[in-house]
Amino acid sequence: MSKGRMKKVFPGGNTSQGFYSFYDYIIDQQEAARIFVIKGGPGVGKSTFMRKIAEEMLERGYDVELHCCSSDNGSLDGVVIPAIKVAMLDGTAPHVVDPKNPGAVDTILHLGDNWNEQGILANKKEILACNKEVSRLFNRAYAYLAAAKIFLAEVKLYYVGTGAFYVSRFDRMVLDLVHEIFEGTERQTDNPKARRLFATAITPDGPVSHLGTIVDHIGKRYIIEGDDGTGKNILVARLMDAAMMRGFDVEAYHCALEPDLIDHLVIPGLDVAIVNSVEPHDFRPQANDVVIDTMECVNPILNEKYLTEKTIARKMYRECMDQAVSFLRQAKAGHDDIEKYYAPYMDFEAINARREKTLAAILDIAAAANG
Repeated sequence: MSKGRMKKVFPGGNTSQGFYSFYDYIIDQQEAARIFVIKGGPGVGKSTFMRKIAEEMLERGYDVELHCCSSDNGSLDGVVIPAIKVAMLDGTAPHVVDPKNPGAVDTILHLGDNWNEQGILANKKEILACNKEVSRLFNRAYAYLAAAKIFLAEVKLYYVGTGAFYVSRFDRMVLDLVHEIFEGTERQTDNPKARRLFATAITPDGPVSHLGTIVDHIGKRYIIEGDDGTGKNILVARLMDAAMMRGFDVEAYHCALEPDLIDHLVIPGLDVAIVNSVEPHDFRPQANDVVIDTMECVNPILNEKYLTEKTIARKMYRECMDQAVSFLRQAKAGHDDIEKYYAPYMDFEAINARREKTLAAILDIAAAANG
């Protein structure tokens, strides 16, 4: 049996709007066979619990989605096994998850059942102080991300503000691409769905992209190149609208800084991906990729005065991003300190036994699904 394919995504992100969650899109509640919601404090083993089960299922040949944590580069927020419609979710703050269909679909696993509460209570003062400081550090990070968005907006304004961007030429580019992708296709469904997640995140280690795990296996890829402010996000959004109007389900991967924008699109029914190659996650085209350059819609004559303003704005954007990452790194260190007050009081042998029991339940679901 060959090993399953691993896909990595982020269900939530540190953005200019604060922590932004797409947790509701991890798995469709109406289609899920089972959702395990894992509760418990920091350092109790939630991520390890999920990761080890994910590794077991990969070895058994199942494709697995790892939903990574944007605030802790080594941690997981969730795991999905699409073939059997099973998910495991970290149900603690900042992405609190409560069962929507308890018993019928949702199962709560409270790892706090396996801790020594008296030992943790002895560190109450330190835990409260650490939590307060971590919250402050996240707020500082989000302030700098909001500032980064402001300066990036100034960068984006350059082409439209100077009249260098040809809207009609851009509209023709979009229309030609719609025809190329969808001509001759048949409608997939009368009720198409959009699944929304992040392919990239702003993390304590800086910007991280898992885009390769999402699109490396896609048969046809369109790589959108061009400077900020040349309509790349608009192009992706219009292709998403075109796909859904024609009855195709889509996966929309939103911008890590500006979550209202869509950077990348996958249309599974057509085996097509549209990839926005943009700082800080440039994507190198490969042999069979189609490259679309939105700079073809720009007047190449530059205004030196405005170009200087744009350069300064981009410098300020990058400085704000660096400051935000610095605060996220400090927040991560603070969170690690909190874990030290929990981990020594955990009964990890009992948790390992619960994990084996949960794995057995998932394998029973898989056996039933496979007849």
